[in-house]
Amino acid sequence: MKLFLRFAFFLCCYLPIASNAAVVLIYHHVSNSTPKSTSISPEDFEAHLQYLETNQFKVVPLTDLVDAIRENKTLPDKTVAITFDDSYRDVYESAYPILKKRNWPFTFFVNTDSVGKGKLFVTWDQLREMSKNAVTIANHSTSHNHMVRQNGGESLAGWKRRVEKEITVAQEKIEQEIGFAPKIFAYPYGEYNSELKSILDKLGYISFTQQAGALSLTTDKQILPRFPFGGSYTGLDDFKLKVNSVALPVSAVKFYSANKKHLKTNTVKAGDQPYFDIQLADVTLTKKVNCFLNGEPMAIETENTLVKIAFKKPLEQGRTKVTCTAPSGVKGRFYWFTQLWLVTNKKGEWGYKD
Repeated sequence: MKLFLRFAFFLCCYLPIASNAAVVLIYHHVSNSTPKSTSISPEDFEAHLQYLETNQFKVVPLTDLVDAIRENKTLPDKTVAITFDDSYRDVYESAYPILKKRNWPFTFFVNTDSVGKGKLFVTWDQLREMSKNAVTIANHSTSHNHMVRQNGGESLAGWKRRVEKEITVAQEKIEQEIGFAPKIFAYPYGEYNSELKSILDKLGYISFTQQAGALSLTTDKQILPRFPFGGSYTGLDDFKLKVNSVALPVSAVKFYSANKKHLKTNTVKAGDQPYFDIQLADVTLTKKVNCFLNGEPMAIETENTLVKIAFKKPLEQGRTKVTCTAPSGVKGRFYWFTQLWLVTNKKGEWGYKD
């Protein structure tokens, strides 16, 4: 009986929850001659796939995971979906042959205006070929602009009409050229705000960010995470850590200004020093969570299942990501959650370019 109780305790308290352990990977370029920050070499990409194969991960179409999320079904452990963004031709020339020889599916999020435009981008004929060989072609907008940003002099209503058209026209183009387009969307640059999320929700999409983390049935369906790999984040050790991650069971996220005023979205001005709360579904994890900004620990306060995360200094313009992790109790496996902040200039305008 004692042995049984010890085993039951191990299962209950130390093994990761299988329904929080499916992972989506995102790549851009698979090439040695493209910008390093968004590229992985074919050799390193092959090493990633070999690790998945050797360690018996199941590679499934992203649409299978989306269907499970829509239907609130279990997301099985050691399950991976592979995705690519931005319509780059080297996905067809380099990644596609490597994946095809394994008969592994993947999803290619394409910005439709770029397709067929010069040597950098794929053609519709190439996309049609891939779609016949386990590749899902999906929506990444028409122009791949910073969708959260209003143009100068543009009203909020005008912005909403414009971005909705971006999404709808791209979807229609994919349907026209490929014959089918699933209702999934990947945010250009991984940027979103509450208004853009609402538009996608109204249109019936499930949407993906570039925030690192494993999938969870409790995650907002308009900000599902994907682990990005490129630049300095292509090594096998880093890949192993992320592909074995488990979703931190976050049931709610709330944003606040420095003076404790509730914020409706994740966008602030340069010079602001906000904080945010994450509500965990498991009280035992609260004291184990650590959060980081650019590798530096952040200030954390905890109370029951609430974790309050504060920035130590005012934010600068650009995209800011906070990563929170906690040990799962199984060697090499960590709970993982990432929160994106978008920071305008001090006037509330974007005023910068990437």
